[in-house]
Amino acid sequence: MTATAEREQEPSTVSGELRRLTILGSTGSIGCSTLDIVRHHPGQFKIVALVGNTNIKLLAEQAIEHHADLAVTADPARYDELKQALSGTTIEVAAGSQAVTEAALRPVDQVMAAVVGAAGLEPTLAAVRAGQPVALANKECLVCAGQLFMNEVARSRTTLVPVDSEHNAIFQVLDTHNTGQIERIILTASGGPFRTWSQEKIAGATLENALNHPNWSMGRKITIDSATMMNKGLELIEAFHLFPATLEQLDVLVHPQSVIHSMVEYRDGSVLAQLGTPDMRTPISYALAWPDRIATPSPRLRLEEIGELTFEPVDDDRFPSVRLCRNALEAGQSAPTILNAANEIAVAEFLSKRLSFLDIVRVVEETLSDANRSGMQCDLGSLDDVMAADEYGRGTAQRIASDLQA
Repeated sequence: MTATAEREQEPSTVSGELRRLTILGSTGSIGCSTLDIVRHHPGQFKIVALVGNTNIKLLAEQAIEHHADLAVTADPARYDELKQALSGTTIEVAAGSQAVTEAALRPVDQVMAAVVGAAGLEPTLAAVRAGQPVALANKECLVCAGQLFMNEVARSRTTLVPVDSEHNAIFQVLDTHNTGQIERIILTASGGPFRTWSQEKIAGATLENALNHPNWSMGRKITIDSATMMNKGLELIEAFHLFPATLEQLDVLVHPQSVIHSMVEYRDGSVLAQLGTPDMRTPISYALAWPDRIATPSPRLRLEEIGELTFEPVDDDRFPSVRLCRNALEAGQSAPTILNAANEIAVAEFLSKRLSFLDIVRVVEETLSDANRSGMQCDLGSLDDVMAADEYGRGTAQRIASDLQA
């Protein structure tokens, strides 16, 4: 028997009770990895609801395998297809945005919020408002509506555990009893596939080049965000809302090996870091079991095999996304919401091969400039305000992207 097999048979430490779990975004990368953790711990989790979008075949297979009570597709046009795929089972079927939100409200021990993009904001916010404990894998909740979202977390006194590997790492090493002792929070970045490329070579980058991440296996959208380093800028905004740090105390460092996932530096000079292999199942399992830990099938870290860990500053000339996000956070109001909306449109256009790689950041920058000139930045006092800013950002970005294609 291998060491891995032995670890997989270790008893779970999740309080010894069955934990009820809903997964928003079950067919995506995070959702599939979450269900893999569940699969390795039979009898420890009860799947209450699974929410997907258009991959009906996979959603139905997941619901059947894990004996879900409810399966929901966000696309109302796919209801009949999902209903047919689950015929002969007792699994309840629903479709549409309202059904997604209702799924998030079913009483559980934890909601895994893994819907990609701004579409995940409404159901995740509904779960928080209802006092549901949330494992947050959707960074857009905090990028688009950070203060509003965190105010609701505080009001409902619920538990929020970050799943992004960087924020999960900080969560693990942050001394919550002595937050005044924090000097810096350092987010690490792999640098993506273009870390060593010249600016001229990046200009000709293809979709296939951008999707070829050197370390992580992720969904297409976040893989492109890694290539532009927009993901690190968005994570900086997320960290600002999650942790007790000013913008000046947040830093980004390129770490190509993706072994150190983030660090916290204290005023006495101590730097605490969380290390692990680049496998999202590690932070997912931590979030699922918190405050305990459970065994995961992730490869174990062998530093003697890695040999060396290296670090570099972010090159703002080749990767201006981090600077754009920092500026948007500094501007405040709806600027981060507009930035995120523009980025989602620009990445979608690049994935459809209608924009060049460098045009992604160009669309985002021009959308923010348009918002500033037009006086469209505003305070976000409600979800409707967030949705209006998001709609403006998408419409403006789509127009700018179309002009670039003309």
